[in-house]
Amino acid sequence: MKILIVFAHPEPKSFNGALYRTAVETLQEQGHEVKTSDLYQMNFNPVSDRSNFTTVKDHSFLKLGMEEIYATEHDGFAADIHTEQEKLEWCDLLIWQFPLWWFSVPAILKGWTDRVFAAGKIYGAGRIPYVSGKFKGKKALLSLTTGSSESYYVKDGDYGDINGILKPIHRGILEYVGFSVLQPQLNYEVAHLTDAERKVLLQKWSERLKTIFEEEEMQVGKY
Repeated sequence: MKILIVFAHPEPKSFNGALYRTAVETLQEQGHEVKTSDLYQMNFNPVSDRSNFTTVKDHSFLKLGMEEIYATEHDGFAADIHTEQEKLEWCDLLIWQFPLWWFSVPAILKGWTDRVFAAGKIYGAGRIPYVSGKFKGKKALLSLTTGSSESYYVKDGDYGDINGILKPIHRGILEYVGFSVLQPQLNYEVAHLTDAERKVLLQKWSERLKTIFEEEEMQVGKY
């Protein structure tokens, strides 16, 4: 199978970096094809503006959705966006590896989504959200770390249920364009763990990935 891993952490030696490398190595050992987007290493530009395009429909007023549709019709996406869109279209499984920052993804990953998930190309164009999205039949998985303990991320915890926190990503982004969402890989308070504890988490991640295509999708539900 074909897997795209999008990695969003500024420090390669971080635990996120270890999770990222573990995923690449495990999946390749299982015979899968793996492509990656290491956003910080790539110095990926997260700002969505006219630099997204090599074409222009309206010089006088920038309406991103309209320009995205025009670029779709005229092969007008900038090279960096075009490359990432090709990876998305290629993969059977999309994995995002990131630290949870302010209850969401790092800005560079949100910017990647803003620029790459373009109207006409990735959604729209007659496709019905959640029903007939472009990536119907593909799967997506969030692998993330937190700074706080698991007790903060339960229904009655200070931060609330982690699945509620991730719902804007699961439902509002991934399912919207057709992906089936797998249970997230959650690694809590990693900065406070011992090396031995981190090794256990990495091993659990590796073991899970060996049978990842056998997993059933999770039921995210509507808002």
